[in-house]
Amino acid sequence: FSAEQEAQALRKAMKGFGTDEDAIIESLTKLNVSQRQQVLITYKSTIGRDLIEDLKSELSGNFERVIVGLMTPTTMYDVHELRRALKGAGTDEGCLIEILASRTNAEIRHINENYKLQYGSSLEDDIVSDTSSMFRRVLVSLATGNRDEGTFVDEALAQQDAQCLYEAGEKKWGTDEVQFMSILCTRNRCHLLRVFDVYRVIANKDITESIKSEMSGDLEDALLAVVKCLRNKPAYFAERLYKSMKGLGTDDSTLIRVMVSRSEIDMLYIRREFLAMYGKSLHSFIKGDCSGDYRKVLLRLCGG
Repeated sequence: FSAEQEAQALRKAMKGFGTDEDAIIESLTKLNVSQRQQVLITYKSTIGRDLIEDLKSELSGNFERVIVGLMTPTTMYDVHELRRALKGAGTDEGCLIEILASRTNAEIRHINENYKLQYGSSLEDDIVSDTSSMFRRVLVSLATGNRDEGTFVDEALAQQDAQCLYEAGEKKWGTDEVQFMSILCTRNRCHLLRVFDVYRVIANKDITESIKSEMSGDLEDALLAVVKCLRNKPAYFAERLYKSMKGLGTDDSTLIRVMVSRSEIDMLYIRREFLAMYGKSLHSFIKGDCSGDYRKVLLRLCGG
């Protein structure tokens, strides 16, 4: 890998009449996120121009969004997406849920620091001013990045938590959402997987079924996302991708965010889950749903 070579190749692809989109796709999709950051710096030092500005002026639409996303450091990409979700036209609840439910404590802490530096307000304050009621409380809880990340399973506590969830939902008239939040958003993953097993025995149904029947709207979506991410994160993202493309029209924001943010983390696993869940490859789904350079770059990120 030579940052200098890549920088020159990118400049060449954008200089003069017309843009060589294929060369841009080729160059950026074969690099990883830290290499792309090196190219960014080298481009500025050897060519004296801002690579992202150049890309923005040459490209447009969803293709541009993917390329600029790839050029953005991982944490900053999440920060920009959260800000867009909160401050754009209308709140993008799906984006808030997806990022906050699926990132690790360390990732969430980095997001909080960078969000504050970038925008001068804290992520929590912006969540509070833009969302309401129990949904707001779940997002605030997730945004603290304070989940227990140990692996210890306390059997007695698992029994107690499962009973608590049962009594907070299925067993009573109305739902005690705070109980759901405090257990689902703070306990460690191994412990909660045990809680879900015990819950199935007590309630005679899966925890997801109970959440669907007891909650609604954004709160339901948020808690379901938490459970799905704990159980199988790649399957959660596979479902996000499937829903972004199935039916009429494409939810490009979600499609782009998941493809860009997971491309170097668990894309192979997401592809495997997608095929198992929907009987079609992610590759064929993208191929049938997108077109042009946008399709080309997503297929490169998908691989296979």
